[in-house]
Amino acid sequence: MSKNNQDVLNRPIHLKMLIGFSLPTILSMVFMSIYTTVDGLFVAKLVNTDALSAVNIVMPMVFIATGIGTMFGSGGNALVTKKIGEGKKQEAREDFSLLLFTSFVVSLVISVLCFVFLKPLLRLLGSDNNLMTYCIEYMYPILIAMPFTIFGMMLSMSYITVGKAHLGLWMSILGGVMNILLDWLFIAIFKWGIAGAAIATSIGYVTTSIIGLVYFFINRKHELYIVKPKWRWHTIIKSCTNGSSEMIGVFAGSIVAILFNNILMRMAGSDGVASITIMLYVQELFNAVYRGYATGIAPVISYNFGRDDSARLKKIHSISTKVILLASVVLTGVCIVLAPTLVKFFAGDNQSVLEMAVHGFRIFAISCLFVGINVYSSSLFTALNDGKTSAILSFCRTVVFLVVPVLALPMIIGLDGVWWSMPIGELLSFAMSIYYFRKLYFRKVKI
Repeated sequence: MSKNNQDVLNRPIHLKMLIGFSLPTILSMVFMSIYTTVDGLFVAKLVNTDALSAVNIVMPMVFIATGIGTMFGSGGNALVTKKIGEGKKQEAREDFSLLLFTSFVVSLVISVLCFVFLKPLLRLLGSDNNLMTYCIEYMYPILIAMPFTIFGMMLSMSYITVGKAHLGLWMSILGGVMNILLDWLFIAIFKWGIAGAAIATSIGYVTTSIIGLVYFFINRKHELYIVKPKWRWHTIIKSCTNGSSEMIGVFAGSIVAILFNNILMRMAGSDGVASITIMLYVQELFNAVYRGYATGIAPVISYNFGRDDSARLKKIHSISTKVILLASVVLTGVCIVLAPTLVKFFAGDNQSVLEMAVHGFRIFAISCLFVGINVYSSSLFTALNDGKTSAILSFCRTVVFLVVPVLALPMIIGLDGVWWSMPIGELLSFAMSIYYFRKLYFRKVKI
């Protein structure tokens, strides 16, 4: 590990240090979430709400790409950072390079399969005949850019590992600004419609990913850079299992989004899908803050775990839980109070969507009280190289505790059941996170 980065990781643990260390990643995650949010905004304003519904129907494919990237990135970087802390620097580089290559192959296979089964896939995602053309137009560029989406997620986490989180931030800003400008150019000026939004997003991912690959290939001043990989099955398996919780979380989020889309399409038509799309966009912007903090401090946790420094790990955990709980209360209040303003920003003059989304969003926003701790708990155990516990937490949160309510509640209380499923699922997951904190975390760090 470079001396500068090691000095940073060895600094005294306090709130200012953790916020300063994670802030670039928080901002980076916010800008990454803007990619698709901007698409939705331009599509809603310049095309129509049916096109906005199509964006949400295709969105699980973007989630799948980011899920794979997050799996290799979080699981791989936890492994790599631990090895650097143990002094195994060349092995860490070889593992890093191997994981980049493996993720590229996996993404190509997924893209090809999606192209072959495109229409059946879109119907599974929730499209009907009226939205099919919109969905196909948005899907093509997204699939082509999938390998770069995965690289982007991996490399953004690797910037943190080499102590250059600000570079990840600048890459996210670059991609976000490009997406905004190109959305305006392709949709407002060239009149490419929903396809223009997808192309703009794809160009943002491709540009920043190529820059990142070049950086890690030519910059040999840091401890981590691209070298000739050595094939180690255990590296791939360990990284995938360790990062599987993050992947499961994203994949299961895709499943829940598909369920939302199908249920709302049946109960409220495309207006219902447009309503949930607006909620998910706004919620994603806030959730990016939690993910950014948890991802940002993960190298600090992994490094101190590798050094077996229980006192510093205990302090990190204490500060983190307090900060996240405070932020959760503030963001929940913001969502409830500003619900009409946030929704109207997307819905415009569509009164049907506006009324439905404002009512649903105020219920939906209650989940923000619990999401922060749930995101942090999964990331914490991944950073501690305990992929099993992290996967259990993520699977229960995004499958067991969400799928069951979203299937059952609408049959009992109608449309409100869709909105209430998220707060109930997050509350149950919050309880499980607290349980595992008490049961395993303190034992693992020897407190």
